Amino acid sequence: MEQNTFFSAQEKVRLAQLYRELLKLSGNILHPDDCKKLKTYLLEAVRRNLIQRNVFGMNPILNDMETALIVASEIGLTRGAILGIMVHTCVRCGYCTPEDVEREFGVDVAGIIKGLNRILELYEKNPSVESENFRSLLLSFAEDMRVVLIMIANRVNIMRKIKDTENEEARRKVSEEAAYLYAPLAHKLGLYRLKSELEDLSLKYLEHDAYYLIKEKLNATKKSRDEYIEKFIRPIDEKLKKAGLKFHMKGRTKSIHSIWQKMKKQHCGVEGIYDLFAIRIILDSALEKEKMECWQVYSIITDMYQPNPKRLRDWLSIPKSNGYESLHITVLGPENKWVEVQIRTERMDEIAERGLAAHWRYKGIKSGESGVDEWLNNIRSALENNDDLQLMDQFKMDLYEDEVFVFTPKGDLFKFPKGATVLDFAYTIHTNVGDHCIGAKINEKNAPLRQKLNSGDQVEILTANNQSPKQDWLNFVVTGKARAKIRQALKEMQAKQGAFAKELLERKFKNRKIEYDEPTMMHVIKKLGFKVVTDFYKSLADETTDVNEVLDLYTEQQKIEAGLAEHTPAPSAENYNIPSEAELKAKTNDDVLVIDQNLKGLDFSLAKCCQPIYGDDVFGFVTVNGGIKIHRQDCPNAQELRKRFGYRIVKARWAGKRGSQYPITLKVIGNDDLGIVNNITSIISKEEKISLRSISIDSHDGLFSGTLTVMLDDTSKLQLLEKKLKTIKGVKQVSRN
Repeated sequence: MEQNTFFSAQEKVRLAQLYRELLKLSGNILHPDDCKKLKTYLLEAVRRNLIQRNVFGMNPILNDMETALIVASEIGLTRGAILGIMVHTCVRCGYCTPEDVEREFGVDVAGIIKGLNRILELYEKNPSVESENFRSLLLSFAEDMRVVLIMIANRVNIMRKIKDTENEEARRKVSEEAAYLYAPLAHKLGLYRLKSELEDLSLKYLEHDAYYLIKEKLNATKKSRDEYIEKFIRPIDEKLKKAGLKFHMKGRTKSIHSIWQKMKKQHCGVEGIYDLFAIRIILDSALEKEKMECWQVYSIITDMYQPNPKRLRDWLSIPKSNGYESLHITVLGPENKWVEVQIRTERMDEIAERGLAAHWRYKGIKSGESGVDEWLNNIRSALENNDDLQLMDQFKMDLYEDEVFVFTPKGDLFKFPKGATVLDFAYTIHTNVGDHCIGAKINEKNAPLRQKLNSGDQVEILTANNQSPKQDWLNFVVTGKARAKIRQALKEMQAKQGAFAKELLERKFKNRKIEYDEPTMMHVIKKLGFKVVTDFYKSLADETTDVNEVLDLYTEQQKIEAGLAEHTPAPSAENYNIPSEAELKAKTNDDVLVIDQNLKGLDFSLAKCCQPIYGDDVFGFVTVNGGIKIHRQDCPNAQELRKRFGYRIVKARWAGKRGSQYPITLKVIGNDDLGIVNNITSIISKEEKISLRSISIDSHDGLFSGTLTVMLDDTSKLQLLEKKLKTIKGVKQVSRN
């Protein structure tokens, strides 16, 4: 290495020092020929000038060795991870292949390098690392959890060395990634010291003035703070020992990053943060005595120092969702200073430090954020408690087997369920993009609408103005948003087609000078076999139904209704069966309430909500006081009554006309033309056995809405009245309430 100018004089000294430290830490776990092979790989790659310095001008070999030291000393990873870090640069620069590494160093080392390469390729897509989706994608790409631990260690090493770099833009980007991505991951893994260091260093580079202000304040007060802690805990120590409790105490100063977050939240200076440090009391208690002894300590402390009731945090009675248990109190100590005291047991402290891994309950892996936490904590537990790192094989990533993470060309990241297609992606971007999507470019290669997405794909949607949603699109999209938007678009297209078909039909009516009547048209539509009007108009638009045939049927139906038809078909005698005596008896007596019969001891009345009249299909509802209300079958309340009180529903039918008249409310809507009210009242007054009880008219913006209450005998009279009211010029709609 001395013959090559790749290493400066200082770097050569540092290289020898790092080599000795690394050998001391890992010499007993490396294979006898590992060092020799590694040295050959690195020397040859340097000799060929294949290895390049990074954006900060750092020597990658030294950087890898420093990362390996962090991994070995602070995380506890061994041979596979250390060799993976050291050989990885040789693979990236093209000196050797993953297959070469597998042959020389084994499958384990090759797997680590594969994971590191995948993540570095991910970074080349310029993603937004602030997103939670990127954190999830990073985990899914790593496969082997050691890769994520190596990435955290590498970021810590880089952050330690970029204080004096001239590339401020690169330092800002690396610091932001440390704060948004690697510090939270280190926290989830229980690497709290590395997490705090990443947070503090990112603050140092991103908020330089704030960092040094807080640091200077802490340094200036360290001696007095230590003296105060000793003064505060001395009497507590004596009291707890007298009570016979087994415990140990420690004081801890908050990290600079944590103090800065509090300053921003509370809008104050360092002096305004009164809990710069906390005292932790950790009890050695039996499981059944934990809560009792924690509250005993609470009682002893609050007898000595005045507590702040607003600052009591009881996570003993109800632990946090992540399993954290502790009792936090803030008391007024000597010199009238507020001090936070955390009371917990050894078991609780273990859970606080290592998460739920301390009490692992699940053998499988759950999806979602809670699954991530449990899985990561379990890995941390295995790292601490198992020397045999072959156990890491069980941590192959299958947590995100039901999810894929996909990039836009700009680096934005989206999460989809497994099986999502190009079309799902298009509708996630925008509804208009989805409606006009014709395909995509996935990783610069053309792909159809149906192409399924894979994690890490970079997708660019292709659109065309003449494209529109198709019915078969619903067969392959998997996201709810895409389904809903496609259905909505198809419905709107169908409505437009229906409106066009209706306009065409009305134009044909005018050409033949035929008067259009809605009830007559409904008869024709039913004769043609359509149950839904929209289906009829759709068939006209598709030209599967002939417009001229519709017109012929319409004119024939008009003649039948007017009694002018040459031959009105009579019902076939073959289809008529004479009912038996038993059936006739059942019709009148089989649990059917017969309305208007002279029934003794039975109280029934017509419901006011739907105002049934003779001829309506009806049913009875037994009320709480024993009476029976008669409702129409299409009453607005009918569905709810049947669903909730089906046992109180009785069949009902009319016995026959008895000369009774019933009140009916009609709603009339139309243009506010002069004389329209007179025309309405005139028609009603001319009708026999129909009387107007009340009329209420409301006019607004050229439209009127009227409510009429009339008295009449049966539904046939009602239908005739509605038909006549609709013939009035300006009347748009007549409906029964």
